[in-house]
Amino acid sequence: MPQSITEVQDEIIEEFALLDGDPEMTNFYIMELGQKLPALDESQKVDENTVKGCQSKVWLIPAMEDSRMHFEADSNSAITKGLVSLLVRVFQDQTPSEIVDADLYFIDKIGMNRFIGTQRSNGFAAMIKQMKLFALVSKEQQAVTKSEEK
Repeated sequence: MPQSITEVQDEIIEEFALLDGDPEMTNFYIMELGQKLPALDESQKVDENTVKGCQSKVWLIPAMEDSRMHFEADSNSAITKGLVSLLVRVFQDQTPSEIVDADLYFIDKIGMNRFIGTQRSNGFAAMIKQMKLFALVSKEQQAVTKSEEK
């Protein structure tokens, strides 16, 4: 059973608490997280996989497996790749409903707005919106499939 969104967020909050709000250490840690995210193949870095509203290039690919969402993501910026890796971690293996209904409190708890600028905050919001939109579409498709089975 995968961890819940709440459990993953609490884990992230604990990790960031160790950095004690140090902006330099925090940025370094975010870049490190991004390095752990597998790079996408160049063939996947196409317009239809691009998250609109990000200053950096961000590619996001959703998939459904056993009624749970899976995400692959990449960016041409180390910090942005780290940020999207946090979202992938929170939303990975969750159901579409859990993602749509998720309250992402970790963002405020780790004080993200203190160490990412307005542009990145807007891009981060765009990534969240895109992932929730994918989940919403998947949730609707599941509902249609269930009603067709009846």
